[in-house]
Order: sequence, then structure tokens, then C-alpha cells
Amino acid sequence: MYEHLRIGVVIPALDEEASIGRVLADIPDVAEEVVVVDNGSTDGTADVARRHGARVVSEPRRGYGAACLAGIAALGDVDVVVFLDADYSDRPEEMLSLLEPLWRDRADLVVGSRVRGLAAPGSLTMPQRFGNALACALIRLFFGVTYTDLGPFRAIRRRALTRLDMSDRDYGWTVQMQVRAARLGLRSVEVPVSYRRRVGRSKISGTVRGVIGAGTKILSTIFLEALRGKRAPRASAEAHVNLSREPRPGHSETRPGARAVANEGPVDARAPQPDALRQVTSAPTYKRHARNRAHTS
Repeated sequence: MYEHLRIGVVIPALDEEASIGRVLADIPDVAEEVVVVDNGSTDGTADVARRHGARVVSEPRRGYGAACLAGIAALGDVDVVVFLDADYSDRPEEMLSLLEPLWRDRADLVVGSRVRGLAAPGSLTMPQRFGNALACALIRLFFGVTYTDLGPFRAIRRRALTRLDMSDRDYGWTVQMQVRAARLGLRSVEVPVSYRRRVGRSKISGTVRGVIGAGTKILSTIFLEALRGKRAPRASAEAHVNLSREPRPGHSETRPGARAVANEGPVDARAPQPDALRQVTSAPTYKRHARNRAHTS
């Protein structure tokens, strides 16, 4: 199914020795290259990643965005970049759901929404939920684009990523990507993803300092991007679509739900739909192929 898309995966990692192996083991075979960015770990994260076939690069300057930028620079010639956390809170096998709209050429950016998906109890803290809701409300206010989450699990076309000219080096990375995509009028899609309690303690939500720092940076990024100008006109009316699918309890896969929400307003999936929406919500048949991963010594 994805023969014409070369897919690379970037995984920022800081002291994730206990989880990184499990993350890498669950990545679908559609990924041709997997880069783990060691962001200054003091444990065996890099060694475990290498043993599981990932290419490991070092970015000693701390920061989520800094690690992502280093991972992008290390990737080879790929068409799509998938970002995935190293703490095993995301379900790597759901990467196929993120890739479907890109394969069908219905999106440039696909964000995995933990809010629309199935989040395990305790996996999303109250500060995270409140911060997400506030940030997404501000994005809608300033840019007219509807998101429900700033989740880290996402996929984007390489050429679109280049156009975004990403620069944030820490907590503002995900929101900067979504806001700049809105400003440029890129086609953005949200798909529900599952979320579970991470392995180990969170570097952000696990500390008061991390929560305050992340919240401040996210809000300031939205306001600064708003000052740069409003959103550019979309290429088409279907430029941003939120697909609502609800996972079945106990299953990681998703199914078409009752609503697809576009910027023009809610759309009932049971009503006649444009071909584009119908194709995006149809069930795909995935064909996996072996990934070729480069190794570092």
C-alpha cells in the first residue's frame, strides 16, 4: 500500500532505557528508516536502541524540539516523517492510521489525537487536558483551524515539513508545527490514537516546573505566531478535517465514528459525503514491506 511513500521515523529519547526497546519492536515494517535521537541520556538508551536496529544520533543540547531537529537532519531521502515518543505511551502499531490520509493524498500533516482516541486512566493529567483545550481554543480563535490535541504522535510530508521551517527547540515544537501548518494553509487531519501510562516518570507532566514551563512556552508560541500573520487561504475546502473514530475497548485499532468535523462546520458521516471524506474514512488494506535501517557503530 505504501510502496510509493518512503517513511522515516524520528524518536527523541532522554533516559528511556526501560521503554525504547518496546517502542522499536512495535513499529510497523512500513518504516524504512528509524532514527533515535539520544538527547543527553545517562542510562543505556542508545545501546538498547542500537540493539533493536535503530540508527542512533546524539543531540546533547537538551530540548524536545532540538532532538526532533537533529533527527530530521539525520534522516535519509524519505517522503514522510513520523514523530513518536520513546516512553511507550503511544502505540507505534497505530502508525498505519496516521499514514493512511497521506497515502491517499488527503493531508500534508496528520496529528494523532489522544482526546478523540482511547486514553488509559491516568495517562493524561488534568493540567495536560486543560492545557490542550486552551491551546486548541486559541489556535481556532487566531487561525480558524480546529484541533483537539497537541499530541506528539504525528506524521508529515517531508516537503511540507521543510516549508514550515521549524525552529522551536523545546516545549513549543508540536504547537509550532500545527500553527505554522495553519498559517500556510496546509491540509491537516486529526485521527484518534490510543494513549497509555508512560514507562517511568514524565520529564514534563511529572514535575511542577515542567508543567509551568511547557504551558508558558506553548501559549507564547501561539501568540508569537499569531503576530506573524493570519492563516493563508487553503488549497481546497477539505484542507483541514478532523476524523472522529472511536477505538473499541481493549483494541488499539479504530473504526469510523459518527462525525467528521471540517472547518466549515460539523459533517455527519452518515449523510452523503464528498468523495474525499468518504475515501479517508474507508478501511484500508495494509501491505507491509521490510524496512532497511542504517546502524551506527
